[in-house]
Amino acid sequence: MSRRPAPRTRPPAALALPAALALAFLAVPLAGVLAHTPWPDLAGQLSSPAVARALGLSLLVSGLALLLSLVLGVPLAWLLARVDFRGRSLVRGLVLLPMVLPPTVAGVALLRGFGRGGLLGGPLEALGVTLPFSTAGAVVAAAFVAMPFLVISLEGALNGIHPRYEEAAATMGATLPQTLRHVTLPMVMPSLASGAALCWARALGEFGATITFAGNLPGTTQTLPLQVYLLLQQDPAAATSVSLLLLAVAAGVLVALRGRWLGHSR
Repeated sequence: MSRRPAPRTRPPAALALPAALALAFLAVPLAGVLAHTPWPDLAGQLSSPAVARALGLSLLVSGLALLLSLVLGVPLAWLLARVDFRGRSLVRGLVLLPMVLPPTVAGVALLRGFGRGGLLGGPLEALGVTLPFSTAGAVVAAAFVAMPFLVISLEGALNGIHPRYEEAAATMGATLPQTLRHVTLPMVMPSLASGAALCWARALGEFGATITFAGNLPGTTQTLPLQVYLLLQQDPAAATSVSLLLLAVAAGVLVALRGRWLGHSR
């Protein structure tokens, strides 16, 4: 068996400069947020009624979007990993599509699908459900763009587990829900947790699809990213403070998942 080559201790000179420029390109905007944050006024700006209301709504919307993604995304990931059905590649492409769609296009798609004049708008209204410009619409928009992170992470983990464990449980009389609960999910729990964390963070930071599909209504659909957009026009310093809060949350998610996304420390 060939041994893995030891990592270089010094980077090649031809690649060092472009790599340094790439690092600076990514780091300078983030450093700019830190440099322009009004630290003496930070606590007061983050505790203002408008920001507190937007933060509470963001936590509610992102939490419900994560719950919706778990309820719908876990079965979808299992089907993609375990069932070789016709059109599976097409289904996987549909799962990936919201990850690469421009956010405003995702919002337009939601309007055409679930809006009053959309494909399901009439049946939903007959049931008394109106999604556009409502908190429920903000949840749907966040789940639409965030669910793929959960599905792809979980499908990859399921593909790494041999089906014989599930087959063995089935031969012992376990039903499929019992097998999923006691065999499959415990084995993929780290990947499920990381996928759920990424899904939640993406839902928390959603902007384009939300403002297009659900609007920017204070107390109803104005989540924290939308509050940043509003503050940027009225109070740029406060917008920077709220941006710092969202940046800290995103960094916290990455630190929590560092073993999976940032690599193990040596």
